Amino acid sequence: MDYRKLGPTGIEVSSLCLGTMMFGAWGNTDHDDCARIIHRALETGINFIDTANMYSDGECEEIIGKALSGRRDRAILATKVYFPMGDGPDDRGLSRVAIVKQVEASLRRLGTDYIDLYQIHRPDPTVSWEETLGALDDLVRQGKVRQIGCSTNHHDVGDVPRLTAWQIVQTFRLSDANGWNRFVSLQPPYSILRRTMEREHFPMTLDLGMANIVWSPLEGGWLAGNYRYGSEPADQNSPRYKRWIKDTHDPKFERRSKVVEGLAEYLEHREGRPVGMAEFSLAWVLSNPAVTSAIIGPRTMEQLENCFGALNVEITEADRARVDELVPPGETAL
Repeated sequence: MDYRKLGPTGIEVSSLCLGTMMFGAWGNTDHDDCARIIHRALETGINFIDTANMYSDGECEEIIGKALSGRRDRAILATKVYFPMGDGPDDRGLSRVAIVKQVEASLRRLGTDYIDLYQIHRPDPTVSWEETLGALDDLVRQGKVRQIGCSTNHHDVGDVPRLTAWQIVQTFRLSDANGWNRFVSLQPPYSILRRTMEREHFPMTLDLGMANIVWSPLEGGWLAGNYRYGSEPADQNSPRYKRWIKDTHDPKFERRSKVVEGLAEYLEHREGRPVGMAEFSLAWVLSNPAVTSAIIGPRTMEQLENCFGALNVEITEADRARVDELVPPGETAL
């Protein structure tokens, strides 16, 4: 396993991060099986576990807490705050009251005294950055949180705002002016199909010394070869299946499919040892110097095991050139 510094901190995290969104009601409802997946990840050298308070309405954090009992010191644990966790006005967002309330709830569910990386899941335009950053800094000084980070989506989704590069720079200015802790990491989406972070966010994070913990490197199974043009997904029990059915009626579906088919054809004739689409796609993401760790989100043990092959794949200049032909730098096929 490869380990990399978490931005400007002394924390070393594994290049593969265990994402846990599929643990609980949203995916794998067998708590014991989820625990086995977590334990297997730790055994292979993965020391970085990412979750969020809203995953399966808190159930995911409870699963992790039980699985890490007696193993807490082996994991760098990250969770997030922003989305609703109740019907009250202080059960959501990034106000001081909401952050304090939600961090206490996460600590209780996770069964720990501290969170290694506490991330804002999205920006909150209804609350000043001064209030949010001040509250987060207090948590660090209290020892409940060791580092703070931020997360963003690809584009505006309903009422959920994205975090722009200029906003992140603004938070640095405010933190420095007030002597507060800075964000040490960004959690953005990034894959062969989705390269928009290469435009502004990656250059910005490299300049500021931030870590990038990228999510959806396999785009929900698209870059694992699960969804192929003209055929239904093999795993029709997957939570992603209904989304695939919906996507077939999206005009972008054909473009996405053409990229996947082009990648499959290239890998079939690629020089060197045979490489699967999933391990190639993960290795390609990890080869970007701006990427610290890639989040993998297995629902099953088999899906976890299939990710490890990426660590043995070396991305060549020919590989990069072919990917650039399929999806130019900074562009998206989604």
